[in-house]
Amino acid sequence: MDVSRIRILRGPNLWSRHTAVEAIVSCTEPERSIDGIIDFETRLRARFPHIGFLESTGSDDAISMAHALESAALALQSEAGCPVTFSRTVQALEAGVYQVIVEYSEEAVGKLAFELAQALCTAAANNQPFDLADALKRLRELNEDVRLGPSTGSIVEAAIARGVPFRRLTDGSMVQFGWGSRQRRIQAAETSATSAIAESIAQDKELTKMLLSAAGVPVPQGSVVSNAADAWSAAQEIASPVVVKPRDGNQGKGVAVNITTREQIFAAFNVAAEICSDVIVERYLPGHDFRLLVVGKEMVAAARRDPPLVIGNGINTIRELVDKVNSDPLRGDGHATPLTKIRFDAIALATLAKQNYDADAIPPTGVRVVLRNNANLSTGGTATDVTNDVHPQMAARAVAAAQMVGLDICGVDVVCNSVHKPLEEQEGGIVEVNAAPGLRMHITPSYGKGRAVGKAIVATMFGPGDDGRIPLIAVAGTNGKTTTVRLTAHILSCNGLRVGMTNSDGVYIEKQRIDTGDCSGPRSARNVLMHPDVDAAVFETARGGVLREGLGFDRCNVAIITNIGMGDHLGLSFISTVEDLAVVKRVIVENVASDGVAVLNAGDPMVTSMAKVCPGSVTFFAYDSSNTVMCTHRAQGHCVVYVEGTDIVCARGTQEVRLPLADIPLTRNGTIRFQIENVMAATAAAWALKLDWEIIRTGLRTFINDAANVPGRFNVFDYRGATVIADYGHNPDAILALVQAVENMPAKRRSVVISGAGDRRDEDIRQQTQLLGDAFDEVILYQDQCQRGRADGEVLALLREGLQNARRTSATQEINGEFIAIDAALASLSEGDLCLILVDQVEEALEHIAKRIAGH
Repeated sequence: MDVSRIRILRGPNLWSRHTAVEAIVSCTEPERSIDGIIDFETRLRARFPHIGFLESTGSDDAISMAHALESAALALQSEAGCPVTFSRTVQALEAGVYQVIVEYSEEAVGKLAFELAQALCTAAANNQPFDLADALKRLRELNEDVRLGPSTGSIVEAAIARGVPFRRLTDGSMVQFGWGSRQRRIQAAETSATSAIAESIAQDKELTKMLLSAAGVPVPQGSVVSNAADAWSAAQEIASPVVVKPRDGNQGKGVAVNITTREQIFAAFNVAAEICSDVIVERYLPGHDFRLLVVGKEMVAAARRDPPLVIGNGINTIRELVDKVNSDPLRGDGHATPLTKIRFDAIALATLAKQNYDADAIPPTGVRVVLRNNANLSTGGTATDVTNDVHPQMAARAVAAAQMVGLDICGVDVVCNSVHKPLEEQEGGIVEVNAAPGLRMHITPSYGKGRAVGKAIVATMFGPGDDGRIPLIAVAGTNGKTTTVRLTAHILSCNGLRVGMTNSDGVYIEKQRIDTGDCSGPRSARNVLMHPDVDAAVFETARGGVLREGLGFDRCNVAIITNIGMGDHLGLSFISTVEDLAVVKRVIVENVASDGVAVLNAGDPMVTSMAKVCPGSVTFFAYDSSNTVMCTHRAQGHCVVYVEGTDIVCARGTQEVRLPLADIPLTRNGTIRFQIENVMAATAAAWALKLDWEIIRTGLRTFINDAANVPGRFNVFDYRGATVIADYGHNPDAILALVQAVENMPAKRRSVVISGAGDRRDEDIRQQTQLLGDAFDEVILYQDQCQRGRADGEVLALLREGLQNARRTSATQEINGEFIAIDAALASLSEGDLCLILVDQVEEALEHIAKRIAGH
């Protein structure tokens, strides 16, 4: 079994809406049915009992080694604690070749699971050992390392529940919610609205106390010192037990509480000074340690935090008791688990010494031995939810503290005897205010009810009914995608929206190109959705990107399918037929929002059939209003767009809006049919977004189809009285549409300049010149810059074969080089002639043509 071409599908894809790993698996003849491999399944299950059922999902009932690999990769992730459920194996046309698709929740974990599954299957086939425990351990550890921590994860889960899209920006905890101009970002429990100044204030514990005191919030008396002697002097002035802590610290590091003696204070100062040179000495407040979480202007959760401790049994030493507590699977070394392991460090030993214990002492049965006087979860403490018990005045004090510092999300540390009474009634106080507070004590407290703090945080970023999304239109099809994308984006910009657009020419933000090349894939789409100056997005969605990585978004408001026709790029990436291609193109239709619209070409049966998979509604468009699909759709009260006389008509039931073709320059007064279809698609999309009809009319009227606006899409030039048309048509459907268009344009003599892309099928290349040979007097063949895997002269030979039975062409030339061929065609033109130039290097060729025309 050979595994090759592993792809990571990061968005909705050909197979499902899940993220997935896709691999090409080649099986030898014996491996095509595991029934023929003696005891293979028995050995496989002996090594991995939880593998589940092995079954074929295709027409062939044989279960291959590829199917076993699929089941193993999914089950390994599931056993490691990953929430995955989807997998599939599809047999390719080539015997023994399979596409294996397995869902993942974390990309790195999914890839490792594939590797381990392959090793498992190989071990079973060869009757070799396989260390299942080690494999699962590796997967669990990797999953813990790469997945979001509990705080960030809770916010992401709340966003998903509200329908807010998210994207993880780093391997850490920085996440973007929403798209474009409506996006917000978080890092752990900090949001893009968290003030850097407020965070700086919170880190300075002395400045925080000063501000809180000014606001009338109770805080403990204390001062900042820079040496141990001053610390002792400050403690004497306070004349009660004190707390010693670094001025700038977190997670309870370097904090010593309830100390009184000179030795204790000197030792505590030295520990705190290792974290920050400035150390705070303040009055110790007796009572319990509480954390109140403030989000916005509301206290949303509260927990009592208890210090790490062990209970004696009269048998084990304190060190052994700590080891037993730390063996709890709920305790880990970081923040990924509900609890953290108890630290056995200098502070723990010093705390034991105050109780007259050391690490090897054996405490009596039932005696509570405290390992630390502070109750931070990060040092091994526990949390008990007390949200419902907090007195309203205490909650108000916590909110006042957060607002005084300026934090939108704030962890307020309170020390008092009880949360049932105001702080002033029990001599309690606020001892710290924390930016980016940990949330796990509220999400999964050691005792009590977990609180939906992630939901509260999302609610501060997005108001009621706001899901952070911008209007998103996806366009797919064989031809017309780029023009439809550009026209749609132009109409949206006429509505005052800043539009982000991707197509095969580049990435555009407000009509300014920020990236060049073919940018019709998911990476470019994600980049646009990350841009803060985008109010709406229009994406050309090519088949290659969908196959390679899936969509760059989870769902769209409008999906446009221009056509499928005879198809293009067939024979590549296991897409062998027009039906296969249609399945790829319809991915955007399958991922229309439930309140969205699919705009479908009713004149193409392949496109029409996609209506049944659309989660939203459908608008059909077609040149012919008598189309059966159109008539039925309209009779049912749905939206249709068609041509009647000299107008484009947008109709729903008995209501109609008419758009005169004479007012739409792109159609050349209604003479270019394929441009009319592009206009109908873009108009239907704007209608689906409920744009005002005057805005739509303005957009159609002001869109000019020149080389600057729509390069390589039927750009028309005048050259010495002849008509020159430059177009990027590169498949039989496009050629046929161009032939129909130029036949409506008068000309004494017609010539065409053409090459062919080497990555098309032989019959597709031949068919292009078969069509041209019946419509043009002269054909100039040129070999383009990139043969795409073909030998020199191979493409020209196929083009030449297509002209063998030409009914009109009487002259042909073969030229090496695109620009030389263009020059030859222009030189032969006379007044009244027409020349169609099918360009390969779009921008360079258009620039070359423009220079020649300007210099004539």
